[in-house]
Amino acid sequence: MSELTLDKPRSPRRPAARRSNGELYSWLFMRISGVALVVLVLGHLFIMNVLDGGVHRINFGFVAGRWASPFWQFWDLAMLWLAQIHGGNGLRTVINDYARKDATRFWLKVLLYVSMVLIISLGTYVIFTFDPNITD
Repeated sequence: MSELTLDKPRSPRRPAARRSNGELYSWLFMRISGVALVVLVLGHLFIMNVLDGGVHRINFGFVAGRWASPFWQFWDLAMLWLAQIHGGNGLRTVINDYARKDATRFWLKVLLYVSMVLIISLGTYVIFTFDPNITD
């Protein structure tokens, strides 16, 4: 009986990573944030497009009135943060799966994280500093 041997894998093996729960927490966050985003986004679409006459009423005054309430500020802030972090986490996973070189993976993640921080920071700044009394 001949001995069965397997060829070496074609893709280089990465060194075994330290065991941590980071990917477990990332997986769990994606599920929880996905459910929360469905509720937030569908609520947003229903309120903005269906109630009280539809999309034609949305203008600067509508946004000013809406963001005068801390409830709506929190709603929009939660949508911004969850959507950005959820999408960034998904893109991080794609980068880890498809970027072959460590340097490429590193720079793609740097671009991703910088863009996430900029968008979250700018969006948060706009929500909390929005001034409905702008004068020309």
